[in-house]
This record gives sequence, C-alpha cells and structure tokens, in this order.
Amino acid sequence: MRLISIFDLSLAEIEAIIEKGEELKSERKEGVKAKYLEGKTLALIFEKPSTRTRVSFEVAMQELGGNVISLNWNELQLGRGERIRETAIVLSSYVDAVMIRAYRHDTVEEFAKYASIPVINGLTDLEHPCQTLADLMTIRAYKKKFAGVKVAWVGDGNNVCNSLIGGAAITGMNMSVACPEGYEPDEEMVEKAKEMGCEVEISEKTEEAAVDADVLYTDVWVSMGEEGENEKRKNDLKIYQLNEDLVRVAKEDVIIMHCMPVHIGEEITEEVMNSDNSVIFEQAENRLHAQKALLLKLLRY
Repeated sequence: MRLISIFDLSLAEIEAIIEKGEELKSERKEGVKAKYLEGKTLALIFEKPSTRTRVSFEVAMQELGGNVISLNWNELQLGRGERIRETAIVLSSYVDAVMIRAYRHDTVEEFAKYASIPVINGLTDLEHPCQTLADLMTIRAYKKKFAGVKVAWVGDGNNVCNSLIGGAAITGMNMSVACPEGYEPDEEMVEKAKEMGCEVEISEKTEEAAVDADVLYTDVWVSMGEEGENEKRKNDLKIYQLNEDLVRVAKEDVIIMHCMPVHIGEEITEEVMNSDNSVIFEQAENRLHAQKALLLKLLRY
C-alpha cells in the first residue's frame, strides 16, 4: 500500500487511522510506548525543507521501536543525476518504507511506481495527505463528527487545501474556499470531490466563505519554491487574512486551524492564532499520532 494522494484512502481506512491515532495519543500521555515496529526501518527523503514532517516522522518511528534514516536530496545520488527509478529499486531492498517530500508530485508518483515497499507523500506541489490525516483527527476531536461539517479555507488554494478538499469529500464534510483569481485549488481535485457529493464553493469573498463555518483554516501566502513571487503573492493575498472579523461571522464554536509555519500578521493575526478557538498547536501535535497510526497500517497490518 502507498499514500501518495488522500484519495488513496477510503473512509473506513481514514477512520481506522484516526481511531488508532487517538489510542496512541492516549498511550503516549500515559507513558506507554509499545515497540510495534521493532526491526523496521523508515527512510525519509527531503528535497524540500521541513520541521514538523521531519520531526514527527522521526519521533513516530523511534517511539514505535523502529529505525529511521533522514536523507537530504543533495546527499543522495539523486542530487547528482541518478534516476528516481534506480534509487527506488535499491532503497526497496534496504528499508521497509520511504517517506518522500518533493517539489513535484510526479517525482513521488514515479518513486512509488518503481518501489516495492510502501511510499508516503510527505508533501508535494499538489498534495499533503499526511497533514490532512492530522487535520481530520483534529476536526473529529472537536466536532465529534464529519458529516455536514463546513470547513472554510481562506487564502491560497494550495497543496494543503487540495488534500483537505479530498479529505472533506471522503468523510462527508463540505468546503468553502475564498481566494483571489489565479489562486484556486486544483481543478481536478475539486471536480473529483464534487463527484463524490462534496459541496465545494469557491469565491473571492472571505466573509461569504466564513459564514456559519465550523472550521476556519488558512496557510502561508508564499509556499516553498514560490519565494521568487514573494511580493506579488503578498499583494494579491493581503485581504485574505484570517482575522477577528472573519471569526465573528463563523459559528461561535468555530475552530481555527493552520498547518504551520505561521507568518503572524500576514495570513493570520496574533489574536486569532492564540485565541480560545485556536487548535493550531494540537493540530500540529496530531501529525505525530496520525502518522504513527499510518506507519502501523503500512508496516504492521
């Protein structure tokens, strides 16, 4: 099995991962760290920088009793021109699974094509399914359900937004996306979600998207690899800020989410980031627990 797109998982599989993640979260708080993956080795390959993905996967694997090897793209022969095919075949004979974080989605797809072991997408330009698993775990913890929950996304319709739209479609939630023209989420992801019965509304009006939202979600305006467009993107997205005005039009018990890193004063204000409605830090913590459950699914069951 692999996890390249959030659509690689069924509703039953997502629910099982969340339930196992919650169980592992409770065990960790109680000091229980069962070595479920003793003797297993996970390789992490990073073409893009990382904080939460790197640390959460390393800690997850270590706490589950396994081994982890973190590799920078330029430390591998990939950085000197070796084809992805050969690297995937060889690493499949060394380790039990690979998590790869790359600039291009087709890089991860090609790696998975030639690998004979589980491959996990740790983020590409198209999707971030591991983040979505943690997001879904967080939403269910606070909303106690998925069906009918309204998620409002404000800002750039990026890779995280794409995967969240997929996650909403699978679990029965609905999405409302507010973004400027040219920053819409991937059209194919949106169409697939709609075909599954998900209501996906896209507009340029932030308050329209936020009305009666159960979840308000945003992300950075300038993602990795887009630094050359820094000023243009900030100018285009400057009115797409998650602030107190938007929180007021959402439901009273709305939860505030952000996949981090956070640029305070740009896509979100300090007041909203640290408000009582914010679950951002728990959302980040849930990366660890959801990924532990994912690793168990891929490597143990």
